[in-house]
Amino acid sequence: MTLTKVDLTHLRRCVDLAREALEDGDEPFGSVLVDARGQVLFEDRNRIKDGDHTRHPEFEIARWAAAHVAPDERVTTTVYTSGEHCPMCSAAHAWVGLGRIIYAASSAQLVGWKSEWGIAAGPVAALPINHVAPDVPTVGPVAEFEAELKELHRRSSVAR
Repeated sequence: MTLTKVDLTHLRRCVDLAREALEDGDEPFGSVLVDARGQVLFEDRNRIKDGDHTRHPEFEIARWAAAHVAPDERVTTTVYTSGEHCPMCSAAHAWVGLGRIIYAASSAQLVGWKSEWGIAAGPVAALPINHVAPDVPTVGPVAEFEAELKELHRRSSVAR
């Protein structure tokens, strides 16, 4: 699938949110929920620094959408995100019934980067979205954001 200028603009916002998270002492992840008309409904960034490792932006989007978006409209939304959903977030996305996901960097890329830097894998397997939620349409990774995201994650890893 070819991404549009609008898709790239939303992904740019996600990367900016990831940078904001890093600058606030969090891991660099950011996400945006967009409706079928292209309007941003909700956005968030990682907020796990205080110990609640469920405070991923993708999970917050699912929670918000469950409370604020009608079920028949959820399937027409797009979640843009700086990094591919983890299994927890993939499941939340599918259970709430959100639409497609467009991610800038894949879980495989992040695992590879961490391995390159000698950092151990986290406590949850880095499964691709479609291994957890097989019917959710996905697009990613997007090469033009790779170097920038790799550097954000490197800085995050060095800080920890």
